[in-house]
Amino acid sequence: MQPFTTVTGSAAPFLASNIDTDVIMPKQFLKGIDRKGLDRGLFFDLRLLESGEPNPEFILNQPAWRDAAFLVVGPNFGCGSSREHAVWGLKQVGIRALIGTSFAGIFYDNCQRNGVLAIQLSETRLQQIAEVISDPRTAAISIDLPEQNIRLADGTVIPFEIDELRKQSLLLGLDAIGTTLQRAEQIRGFESRHLTENPWLR
Repeated sequence: MQPFTTVTGSAAPFLASNIDTDVIMPKQFLKGIDRKGLDRGLFFDLRLLESGEPNPEFILNQPAWRDAAFLVVGPNFGCGSSREHAVWGLKQVGIRALIGTSFAGIFYDNCQRNGVLAIQLSETRLQQIAEVISDPRTAAISIDLPEQNIRLADGTVIPFEIDELRKQSLLLGLDAIGTTLQRAEQIRGFESRHLTENPWLR
């Protein structure tokens, strides 16, 4: 995975509540045998009109946020099914972090395991960010994971909390397997001791 340290880019306001994984990645894009092409499915029904033309009202189709690195989202983002494809699609269009007040549990875990930083803030802090980034002239922000803060274009610095294990995995670009393999020597030591103490397992 791509490590996350300090990332700067535009942040798109997408504050609707209860955006579920079928909205993020509709079911017709789950048929592939690999992860390719999921960028085409991301927010498909919101991004495109019935004619197939881009919907000019959708935030990620608008010039200031077309190449957004971050989404500022409404409560309970990622609810619904557990499809990991939703996170894969976000990654494929270049979304590095999500900022919201709450995320569905499985979706939150999927983000962290796939290198997408999910930041949870108070409603007051979220609205503060949303107000600044809703102006295209001040849509750029920086997220500093080592220091655990978000810097807005007006100079405001907003701290955030994150579990230390999740933080280290993101900083190092490690998925669940990579994180486990950091303890490979300890695992082999345990296996050796366990077999010595229980020879009947051999």
